[in-house]
Amino acid sequence: MAGLHSSSRPINSSSSSSTSPSQVVFNSRLFLLLTLLPLTLACFAFVLQWRGGLTDPITRWSPDSDQFPGMLPLNIHSSQRNSGSGSGCVDVLGRSHSPSFPYFKDWKFDFGSDLKPKICITTSTSAGLEQTLPWIFYHKVIGVSNFFLFVEGKAATQNVSKVLESIPGVKVIYRTRELEEQQAKSRIWNETWLASFFYKPCNYELFVKQSLNMEMAIVMARESGMDWIIHLDTDELLHPAGTQEYSLRQLLLDVPSNVDMVVFPNYESSVERDDIKEPFSEVSMFKKNYDHLPKDVYFGNYKEATRGNPNYFLTYGNGKAAARIQDHLRPNGAHRWHNYMKSPNEIKLDEAAVLHYTYPKFSDLTSRRDRCGCKPTKEDVKRCFMLEFDRAAFIIASTATEDEMLRWYRERIVWTDRTLNFKLLRKGILARVYAPMAIIQGLRESGVFSSVIASAETTLSKDKFLSAVESSNTTRAQNTGMISSRKIGDKSKSQATARRVLEFIDDNTYSSAIPPQSPPGLDDLHIDT
Repeated sequence: MAGLHSSSRPINSSSSSSTSPSQVVFNSRLFLLLTLLPLTLACFAFVLQWRGGLTDPITRWSPDSDQFPGMLPLNIHSSQRNSGSGSGCVDVLGRSHSPSFPYFKDWKFDFGSDLKPKICITTSTSAGLEQTLPWIFYHKVIGVSNFFLFVEGKAATQNVSKVLESIPGVKVIYRTRELEEQQAKSRIWNETWLASFFYKPCNYELFVKQSLNMEMAIVMARESGMDWIIHLDTDELLHPAGTQEYSLRQLLLDVPSNVDMVVFPNYESSVERDDIKEPFSEVSMFKKNYDHLPKDVYFGNYKEATRGNPNYFLTYGNGKAAARIQDHLRPNGAHRWHNYMKSPNEIKLDEAAVLHYTYPKFSDLTSRRDRCGCKPTKEDVKRCFMLEFDRAAFIIASTATEDEMLRWYRERIVWTDRTLNFKLLRKGILARVYAPMAIIQGLRESGVFSSVIASAETTLSKDKFLSAVESSNTTRAQNTGMISSRKIGDKSKSQATARRVLEFIDDNTYSSAIPPQSPPGLDDLHIDT
């Protein structure tokens, strides 16, 4: 046994010495290969991405990409963002230090591009930059290229108008004496369909003013090569739901060529607090339009949705419309368009909407009161306001104390009952809409608003600005009644399109401009039955 054991040891020793070194070398090389391979691939990927060979999902929607949602063919010039501030609005419109919004590296657009269709918006406004800048740039994001702003009041002041004039694609029109004299000779001023709204104060005055401005905007849109024109107030945002890229351009591109007008039913904001400061960034709950609800759901929840107010919506319920630029186009009040030579072919979509931020701030009660000189009586307010809630709001703002106004505001406008809110959300009466809030908040945090304010100091011609301001000041000094103006109101009809459409109504009667209309009430249900 001893001999066997001793003879076997050399054999084991020889086997161990012959295999161990080669195994060690192989294992070392394999380990080195497995270590270097992923490092090499990672470095290779980094070099490709740095040189533009790969698409980083995080920066996919950057301005250098042609895949910007809603603006696919658009090229955006990246320029150095100016810092600093030229306005007291920078706190409201200021930037965050974290670039959380990848859509823009700066706010300028290449307007020489081949965007189709070309869309413009016209508005009559007296709002400040805290409202107009988010409004303009949100609509730029979804595909609007040009804006025709008829300004007065705060919007026509030096600090505001110089910024608006510096934005590419924005044309600012001041309410000068020359403008009023020109509009006094306009075609619609001398036509009967608008005549019933002449020489009345407040909302009626605004209604006429908007119609006259829309008539001029049609000419400007033609000269600028626009394909579509939309009239919106600066407390309204278009919501192009139903499109893959949240794109207004894509929505209108899909409209059949024989359609003259696209109607967007309006949703009304349902604020949940009484201390809202920035409605576009703080409000996400909206009451849906009658046109977007089943009839039984609408009337079955009507009383709870109305909450003791005169109508289902606080203000209007007949939406806004986009019109195709063509011969003989004219406004038919702020909500619709018409054509002198034919009855427009209209479609009404069942997903896209106009988001109307109605009395979202408590201060809206007094600001509307301060713009109207009517007496706070039930009889006198009828000649000043077209809708019942506006009349009631004017009276309470003119006669109540601050505490009484706040209590009334909470009861009539603020949705504080979470149980009711949840029920109506579940029923579909209320809806959450987050896209505008996310886009505008992203624009703000990326410094878009502060950038345009700072850039205005260097991009605006001082002589041009001073001339405009002087002209505007002349107007305000003499603006005592050359022309009556007013706010909206119109009626719509509809057909059908490749995209889902609600209805088509054939109607050749547009004898008179129609004021803003409330949605159907319970009396309408009884008439139908």
